[in-house]
Amino acid sequence: MTGEIPFLDLVTPHRELQEEFVAVLRRALHSASFIGGTELEQFEQEFAAFTGATKCVGVANGTDALRFALIASGVQCGDVVVTVAHTFIATGEAISQSGARPYFVDIDERTYNMSAAKLREFLANKCRRDASGRLVTSDLGLRVKAIVPVHLYGQMVNMDAILEIAEEFGLLVVEDACQAHGAEYFSVKRNTWMRAGSVGHAAAFSFYPGKNLGACGEAGAVTTNSEDVARKVRMIRDHGQEQKYYHDIEGYNGRLDSIQAGFLRVKLRNLAHWNLQRRAAAKRYTDLLAETNGDMVLPFELVHSKAVYHLYVIRVPNRDQFRERLAEAHVGTAIHYPVPLHLQKAYRHLGYKAGDLPITEAIATEIVSLPMFPHITDAQIKTVVSLAASAVKRSTVAEALEPAATSY
Repeated sequence: MTGEIPFLDLVTPHRELQEEFVAVLRRALHSASFIGGTELEQFEQEFAAFTGATKCVGVANGTDALRFALIASGVQCGDVVVTVAHTFIATGEAISQSGARPYFVDIDERTYNMSAAKLREFLANKCRRDASGRLVTSDLGLRVKAIVPVHLYGQMVNMDAILEIAEEFGLLVVEDACQAHGAEYFSVKRNTWMRAGSVGHAAAFSFYPGKNLGACGEAGAVTTNSEDVARKVRMIRDHGQEQKYYHDIEGYNGRLDSIQAGFLRVKLRNLAHWNLQRRAAAKRYTDLLAETNGDMVLPFELVHSKAVYHLYVIRVPNRDQFRERLAEAHVGTAIHYPVPLHLQKAYRHLGYKAGDLPITEAIATEIVSLPMFPHITDAQIKTVVSLAASAVKRSTVAEALEPAATSY
């Protein structure tokens, strides 16, 4: 029996920063500035600088961030936005709720991020130019407007390849960076390292509590280098108004409150260090798991990438038995994500079927996320690795001993 190892530890960092959080609350109470104000403006400036983007607009959550970014970038009702099915449903929801229709392409089997080859294949083979020269889908004749690459698990997509394809086909790129706060990518084309949120036309971030940068509640942000996009997002988040009671468009109530902005400012000062701790923990996991010769597929990090390991995801056979054995030893695990979006009941109307995205579907049956958080100790990692290696061996042996199915 081991001591309990949680999948995620949100208590320790909040306990360490408690006095700074209390100071944020005191400032808010003494000023009665609860919506907007200096705290929000300062966070927006600081987070923009952190990502390398010129503009940041705080919003209520990550789903709002992606939806507002798409609308502000010009996505309209009836458009098509291309993305992946291996992601949280918020990616699809934001596309649908912007009025667009999501089309899904398969992923790279090593990184689990959008495959540039599959994206090009879709645009070249399943789309055409209409009489006006617009790129439309061959099946429904809908205008293809944008691409949403998802920087999943804390590693950025191969953005040079995505941007090259987008330029070729005349499409916008809006990053879903909700799991990639501080992740970096070396752009060969630009000959520089770039952070998630600074590469596309706009980007969406979630500050859900479990993220690398998490609020003490719900929060999100849009980053962009476009003043026009930033201005539109500010309007959309606040009922379509630039001046109080003068509404140029219909918008939403999607504002980020000042207390959450203040909490995020406190945490942002620690984010770079926390990300380094995550990277160190991931390396330790990988080094130790590689020595076990277990039947596991370990995370693959591109040579031109600096992932921030929001999650540490492996692939194992007999995942359910694997998780049960770790649970018996009080080790937390999770699955991100067991059912791809194209096979979810919510998207049945899109007409996808099993077999349409073979890589996405294959990995969805095997992926499991191990404990990952900045304060995880070396002893905890060693315990998880030992239990994981044992669980995989037991699962593999059990599978080999199962009698073959007999048909009569």
